[in-house]
Amino acid sequence: MRPLPKAPSFRLDGKRALVTGASRGIGRAAAAALADAGAHVVLASRNTDELADLAAAIRATGGEASVLALDVAELAAARHAIEREPPVDVFVNNAGVARHAAFTDVSVEEFDAVMGVNVRGAFFAAQAVARRMIEGGLKGSIINMSSQMGHVGGPQRSVYCASKFAVEGMTKAMAIDLATHGIRVNSLCPTFIETPLTAPILGDAAFVAHVERMILAGRTGQVEDLTGAILFLASEASQLMTGSSLMIDGGWTAH
Repeated sequence: MRPLPKAPSFRLDGKRALVTGASRGIGRAAAAALADAGAHVVLASRNTDELADLAAAIRATGGEASVLALDVAELAAARHAIEREPPVDVFVNNAGVARHAAFTDVSVEEFDAVMGVNVRGAFFAAQAVARRMIEGGLKGSIINMSSQMGHVGGPQRSVYCASKFAVEGMTKAMAIDLATHGIRVNSLCPTFIETPLTAPILGDAAFVAHVERMILAGRTGQVEDLTGAILFLASEASQLMTGSSLMIDGGWTAH
């Protein structure tokens, strides 16, 4: 009798994971899920008070967590902070911002603010992490937090879409460059998720109605809708996946 195929593990015992933008929203949920799967999670953000509370909550449930003050927009300081840390096996490149305005109204300052974090900051944070992975001989996983708006357009989303389309492009190119080192790179593309970042726009009943019409699942997302995908991309369960985008959009991009 032939043995049955064995399913890969989603466990991350003995691994280290770095999550940027970990103090709230998707980053907070990602950190909690990675810790629950056995990883030591390095919580990175500008808001160290919120990180300390999150680290305490993770430790209270038996997980392992440490705090790293880091602003991805400050390239040199962020690089030095990452270089001082032990290399990680998993990087959730999550820090991001959004500014929404009609294309004709977008200011240079708004453009630079979004691109400075979502593209420039994400690019060089991933570069610093990848260098440490290579130095440590780790076959790691980099998860770039993208969006469904990296695949489609939307009203008053010209700068945000531009930034996430850039993330999609750099994900594919990073995957090619890092493959020889055994490092996988993928993007995660959520629809509208209820977080502090999206609270202002999801407080508009007319906009929510539009969103729910576009999402085939009929509802906006919760952070818990993303954690299974994050564990999949972080673990050996996705070991043959690199340079790809994982859509968690409730069917928005099927239109």
